[in-house]
Amino acid sequence: MAPTPPEVSDPEPSGPEPTLSGSSALELTRRPWSLGSLRLSHRVVVGSMHTGLEVKDDGGAALARFYQERVEGGADLVITGGLAVNSEGRGGEDYAVLGQEADDARFRRAVAAVHEAGGAISAQLFHAGRYALTAGLTKPDGSPERSVAPSPVPWRAARGVVPVELTDEGVRRTIGDFASAAARAQELGFDAVEVMASEGYLVNQFCSPITNQRDDEWGGDAARRRRFPLEVLRAVRAAVGPAFPVSFRVSGDDLMPGSSTPDEVDALVTALVEAGVDGISVGVGWHESTVPTVQAAVPHGVWVPIAERLAGVVRATTRPEVAVIASNRLTDLRDVEDILSRGTVDAVALARPFLADPAIVAKSTSGRFDLVTTCIGCNQACIDRSIFGKPVSCLVNPRAARELEFPLVPSRRILRTAVVGAGPAGLSAALDLARRGNDVTVFEARENLGGQFDLAASIPGKEDYAGPVRSISAELELLGASIVTGTRVGAQELAAYDHVVVATGVSPRVLDLPGIDLPHVLSYEQALRGGVPDGTVAIIGAGGIGVDTAAFLVESGHEATRASQFVASVGLPSSATDASSAPQRRDATRPHPVRPGSQVTLVSRSGKFGSGLGVTSRWVAVGRLREAGVNFVGGVSYRSIRPGFLDVADESGDLVSLPADVVVVCAGQEPVAGLAASLAAAGIPHTVVGGALDARAVDAVRATTEGLEASRRVAP
Repeated sequence: MAPTPPEVSDPEPSGPEPTLSGSSALELTRRPWSLGSLRLSHRVVVGSMHTGLEVKDDGGAALARFYQERVEGGADLVITGGLAVNSEGRGGEDYAVLGQEADDARFRRAVAAVHEAGGAISAQLFHAGRYALTAGLTKPDGSPERSVAPSPVPWRAARGVVPVELTDEGVRRTIGDFASAAARAQELGFDAVEVMASEGYLVNQFCSPITNQRDDEWGGDAARRRRFPLEVLRAVRAAVGPAFPVSFRVSGDDLMPGSSTPDEVDALVTALVEAGVDGISVGVGWHESTVPTVQAAVPHGVWVPIAERLAGVVRATTRPEVAVIASNRLTDLRDVEDILSRGTVDAVALARPFLADPAIVAKSTSGRFDLVTTCIGCNQACIDRSIFGKPVSCLVNPRAARELEFPLVPSRRILRTAVVGAGPAGLSAALDLARRGNDVTVFEARENLGGQFDLAASIPGKEDYAGPVRSISAELELLGASIVTGTRVGAQELAAYDHVVVATGVSPRVLDLPGIDLPHVLSYEQALRGGVPDGTVAIIGAGGIGVDTAAFLVESGHEATRASQFVASVGLPSSATDASSAPQRRDATRPHPVRPGSQVTLVSRSGKFGSGLGVTSRWVAVGRLREAGVNFVGGVSYRSIRPGFLDVADESGDLVSLPADVVVVCAGQEPVAGLAASLAAAGIPHTVVGGALDARAVDAVRATTEGLEASRRVAP
């Protein structure tokens, strides 16, 4: 079992942070509740997350440790990632199938590990339908796999692949597969099952007129479209018996024009409750929706009113005791406490926050919110990777889904180590070294910790980037590490250390361009730290930093304001902004004036905007700028900067003068170099990580991972 600082579980910690309604103990969150016959000790659920560990060829060891560490950190009920009910239901090559021998062996081991730690685990019964990525997949008989759906309607990213319409026989066979998978989960020791009927997967597809264009007993009107989920529930219930807990994850709002109406969703929930379901977990949105649901730009807690509406539907049935679970875009248990205080939903499911911090429950319920590593909603190492079948982890917790590879055990030999630079790479290294008992001193040249994270926290929608910096700093202090800020150190000051981790980061690259030294030209760092004078702005470079800088200029720095704008744009009730006003959320954004988007021009040589941003975040970030009226100019070469203008040549070679009272340069980074060379000359053992090692692309996932890996090499 991983060692944990004793203060984490101390019921009376010293100096807890202020909390909502004075609820430092999270009284409502800690109250027991029931999912059918399953009695649970608190109201925070580990929501379903696909990790790829489900198919890892290790007998289930990594998956078991992943779940077990979260239960050891205070989790009570874990919902697995989607476990396919048959071969064609897999989302891709890295999805497991209930009933296949090797997969079942892994699940059995994971169940045993959760039970050993004192938790409960529910198997999510999954069928991707037309979302299945079947390229390279084969059926059990070796023939190519094809995606199936209620109707042959492809989705936007399917690249022309049209799903096969299920015949009546195929529909009934699939219902039987859900039942067989549920029975198998029960045999393997799972404590419950959850049917995935949300996020645009097969069951949800049957409910929607967009994807169900049939005119038979499985479609044609709303009543026939909801027959499939009801028959799935009846078959599952028959397979597992009346006492075994069965929940459904339904789509509270598909966020797709022309899809199921609120009345149709309410009718589905009513029918499921009357048919014997034990719990309703509420999701939102399809993968192809143009409304973002889980990205950092989405206000915290904005989807809760949809779950609360459905809770009202459940309470009006003959079985009002059926549990309702809210989810999506919640990261802080103080927000959960506030939601529960409204007396509507029974529990809240968090997914990515358990990647960021496996002990979020133990830390929060003991009042140590300052120690919680916050999920920043970046999606870079989790959702973005899962889309492409890559191993899932977490930017702010690179141990996530690698717990066996990086166990939290003391170093074999305790070293006196120095970490120079407190950006993402340096903090990652320092934290792991300190957790495993090493003597750690962190040196940071600036007064503030965080490096690129400190800059990112200035960007509207990225305020949460300040959270991991605060929590790591607090934990380092708790573990006895020293943090020295405002100090530059060299080889002489570092000579007494056993090893030095060089994480000095990056600085903005200076362009060789006429006029670059004019007083109205700023680096992105100068702009974000000091603000930008009034007037028109041209941003040189349209990668991730350029897009963020544009957002800094045209979007409000107040989360409540942005939440109201988001709610209005999506058509949600005004109460959807309630969780965003939580007082713990916010001191991170530096005040700055907001200018009209028409005053900002984002300039790119390649014509591609937002390159370097994650696949699930880029379209949101660029789309917000377009909505704000930002000018996009691509396919140019830079010629010169002069007062009031940035001169570029277009693709035809014609000179174009872009209005620019201010020019902000976002054209890449250079490593802050020199220290490693001086350490090498002095013979001082050292390791270089993060941007100091490679500044060609600022990649925080790579930085934090390198910090962790360096810690294990330095002090195994």
